[in-house]
Amino acid sequence: MKLSGARFIDGLMVTLEIGAYSIVLGLFTGLVTAFLRLSGSLSGRLLATVYLEAIRNTPLLVQLFVFYFVFGPIFELDRFWVAVLCIAFFEGSFASEVIRGGILSVPKGQWEASDAVGLTRAQAYRYIILPQAVPIMLPPLVGIVVNLIKHSAIVSVIAVFDLTTSGLDIISETFMAFEIWIVVASIYLVITITLSVLVGLLEGRMRRRVERA
Repeated sequence: MKLSGARFIDGLMVTLEIGAYSIVLGLFTGLVTAFLRLSGSLSGRLLATVYLEAIRNTPLLVQLFVFYFVFGPIFELDRFWVAVLCIAFFEGSFASEVIRGGILSVPKGQWEASDAVGLTRAQAYRYIILPQAVPIMLPPLVGIVVNLIKHSAIVSVIAVFDLTTSGLDIISETFMAFEIWIVVASIYLVITITLSVLVGLLEGRMRRRVERA
């Protein structure tokens, strides 16, 4: 049992590592895609649209195999980074729409005010638009982050030693399928609830800061 516990911990650490990298890269991808869709560049909007349609209209499992068998060998990526990039690109496509919606929800008068005081577009985003849009974005982004953690279980199909793979290995040795899957599901539940609580606290703090401003 001690050995099984150590495997669970090792698998959990890999799952958390995949989740952390994927969250950062996914949010960055979503932010860049949202800016491209809102830009005045035709090529930028076209690139963002092609990316969104390709990612959102194909299954995640198929995308994982494409990354693993096509992009992995071409760019000499190991399976860990294949998993991270695939999940980040997948969730980033949904994050981009949340971010774009949050930016568009800011009243046009705020843009006009930023122009009136001579701010550049980048400065307007940094000091006026994003501080108001982020509290609106946070609730749906929490859902995306939670889905990202749950979707990370799919990396077991390319033999990444994550929490799900460690559970499969332990089941193959102990034949305790019911007990092991209950433990695995409980660990995922704890992770996602913890993330939701932490982001909820952050959201409340940001809203109070905006109200005081």
